[in-house]
Amino acid sequence: MDTQFSMLRNKEIIVGITGGIAAYKTAELIRLLTRRGANVHVVMTKNAMQFVTPLTFQTLSGNPVIHEMFELFRGSKIGHIALSDIADLLVISPATANIIGKIANGIADDFLTTMVMATTVPVFFVPSMNTKMWSSKMVQANLMKLKEAGYELMEPASGDLACGTEGKGRLPAIEEIVERIEDIFTEKDLRSERILVTAGPTTEYIDPVRCITNRSSGKMGYAIAKMARRRGAEVVLITGETPIPAPREDITIERVVTACEMRDAVMEHHRDCTVVIKAAAVADFRCRNENCQKIKKKGDTNLMTIELEKNPDIIAEVCRVKGDRIVVGFAAETENIIEHAIDKLRRKDLDLIVANNVAQQGIGFGSEENEVTIIDRSGATKQVPRLSKDEIAHIILDSVKKLIKKRRRSAEGHS
Repeated sequence: MDTQFSMLRNKEIIVGITGGIAAYKTAELIRLLTRRGANVHVVMTKNAMQFVTPLTFQTLSGNPVIHEMFELFRGSKIGHIALSDIADLLVISPATANIIGKIANGIADDFLTTMVMATTVPVFFVPSMNTKMWSSKMVQANLMKLKEAGYELMEPASGDLACGTEGKGRLPAIEEIVERIEDIFTEKDLRSERILVTAGPTTEYIDPVRCITNRSSGKMGYAIAKMARRRGAEVVLITGETPIPAPREDITIERVVTACEMRDAVMEHHRDCTVVIKAAAVADFRCRNENCQKIKKKGDTNLMTIELEKNPDIIAEVCRVKGDRIVVGFAAETENIIEHAIDKLRRKDLDLIVANNVAQQGIGFGSEENEVTIIDRSGATKQVPRLSKDEIAHIILDSVKKLIKKRRRSAEGHS
């Protein structure tokens, strides 16, 4: 099972595979869903079996593949009814123009279409087809019918297509499909919030070759941004230079290099946000005079002096004008973790601070896991054991949600 936090554990997910060239990509979808703890059942149309054999999907899912209209399920139970009864979600990938047209117009002439008509759980279509088919009036009209009927739809990607043309119609990246499936199972309890998250390191150049930076990978901040969006918030991510991919396509991302650039971006965006979470590792100092050319060694001297000056204290500046915004800071420490974190929380007037020991092996900078302590203004602490950064992000957001509720109750009491 995948180590990352997932809402898919113990979910019964049916994957319907139809007759498009992208059917082979669905093997990876089934593998990822299974790794995240879902129990996957596969239903194939006859045309789908022209592209991939049922044995492939049976091996990956660990369950028999259903492809016959009158196939029974678990003994004598009527297949399409029994399978739809146990399902938490039905995913159709790839969703061809044919299957979209059938379901949009109430046609139930095989196992998959009859099961869609019988189910009461969400149905999620992942279309994939030739770009001309995708843009045709009939397909677009059928897609509109599905949306009006309450079905979930994902836009296809653009790029090279199997037919040799280029345009919209590619199956989206499998990771993006899985993220949308996670969305379906996640409560949108932050839907009314706009959250600004900072992540990654800042870099201060000494000369065009050398720089002052730190070991932050940005993974914790990216996890918070991803989970906040999954829970319905609008998210602005301001990130330093990091090699990790964007957490989601539907997040506003601004990339910066230096602490001053991050400060400018934060001050520009924070006005429209209800929550600010500062997970970036910002350099405390920058070179007073950056050299335009590479610094050369001079003579036999073993010493070189670089004059530094303080960078702006971004989080302190935000807190001075925060109003009713919630501001969360991070304290990456190597000793006296709690004492230093509480001192920072009070000095900078934070609402919450997340403290972690970056000297401990296997957590913190660059790792997939973390172990933190969340501290509020009263000094109350919440110890969070070693978990994936996705799961820790959820726990941090739960603490933010509690503060939001508390403030709203207080505001209602004074109104």
